[in-house]
Amino acid sequence: MNFKLFLVFLLGSLFFTSCISRKQTVYFQNKKNAELESAFLNKQLPPYRVQINDVLSIRIKALDQKLVGMFNPIASEDNVNATSGQNLYFDGFLVDDHGDVNIPTLGKVNVLNLTVEEIKEKIKSQLLKEYFKKEANIFLTVKLSGVKYTILGEIKRPGTSILYQERVNIFEAIANSGDIPVLGDKKDVLILRPFPGGHKIHHLDLTDSKILESPFFYVQPNDMIYIKPLPQKSWGTGTNGLQTFTTIMSVFTALTTTILLFRTLN
Repeated sequence: MNFKLFLVFLLGSLFFTSCISRKQTVYFQNKKNAELESAFLNKQLPPYRVQINDVLSIRIKALDQKLVGMFNPIASEDNVNATSGQNLYFDGFLVDDHGDVNIPTLGKVNVLNLTVEEIKEKIKSQLLKEYFKKEANIFLTVKLSGVKYTILGEIKRPGTSILYQERVNIFEAIANSGDIPVLGDKKDVLILRPFPGGHKIHHLDLTDSKILESPFFYVQPNDMIYIKPLPQKSWGTGTNGLQTFTTIMSVFTALTTTILLFRTLN
């Protein structure tokens, strides 16, 4: 009798601990917090500051385009699509290990920890000082060549992606990679972010609406995102109650059969 009770207790415990609850799968819980919503709406997002290995799109224009042709990459003069897609890998300006970009004719310009607006003003000021007068009406466009990130672990489409927009939040990045399956841990997503002094690891709980307050809510270029599997994946007990019940019944049947055979043999 004691053995039977133990078996029932064991199977019951396995059933309740192996099921994946709603709290483990639903995004943005606790969203009734009015103060949190108000704080997010009023929050001013700081501009992104350029880091090493970022790729910039820099284009210089003027009334007489021939005057600025020597400052622009050759591809930008011949190809109207030079600033799109993988062409930016060859035609963009890589921020090197010293924080510099190497612009044709102008030479190296240090852009580390500057915003794109600050970079634009810095380059424009240098051009006016060394090459042009104000009458040339120089116009600059400086942009990040998309947000490149790598995502791996429990995600439908792991790999490196580039989204061509100014800002990308963690949910956009995940949606672009096919969303997190049921067996992915949404409560502890790891972000590995590069900084000038090294890398930092941060943990995000995607099920809690307080994620809106996190400085890691927005993905930055060269971020690495890792989604861990839930323990249920290694247990192999199923992703919902029906699958778990079926698995446990199979185990129970096998144990019962083994016990009956053992008793018969003895």
